[in-house]
Amino acid sequence: MANEIARRLRKIMTPQEVKLWVHLRSWRKQGFHFRRQAPRHEFIVDFVCLRHKLIIEIDGGQHNLDTHRARDLRCDAIHSREGFRVLRFWNSDVDRNLPGVLDMIELALKEDPHPAGVAGHPPPAGEG
Repeated sequence: MANEIARRLRKIMTPQEVKLWVHLRSWRKQGFHFRRQAPRHEFIVDFVCLRHKLIIEIDGGQHNLDTHRARDLRCDAIHSREGFRVLRFWNSDVDRNLPGVLDMIELALKEDPHPAGVAGHPPPAGEG
């Protein structure tokens, strides 16, 4: 039953996830292999690069709700304890600033794979 659910979820991607996935797949030649819609614990993460211990989440507006925010914090904390970094981007980041999103991901891939802490959403364009 759980395998069937995971199979169905792998087929479901938002337009923003598809847009990012096209780029992440092309990075395989550089040694950055990403899996999409990957089960990790009781969560399904949007993208994960196991070799570089990097998880990427693309969030819609519902992640501003307290229940989603609490779940996201729990998810990020669990993965952080395992040495994963979590980068979260809003759908609007992917739509309006895909080059900036890709730059942040590329920088994270080239950094030390075991930093302390969890990365949150980047500041809005023009800030930070």
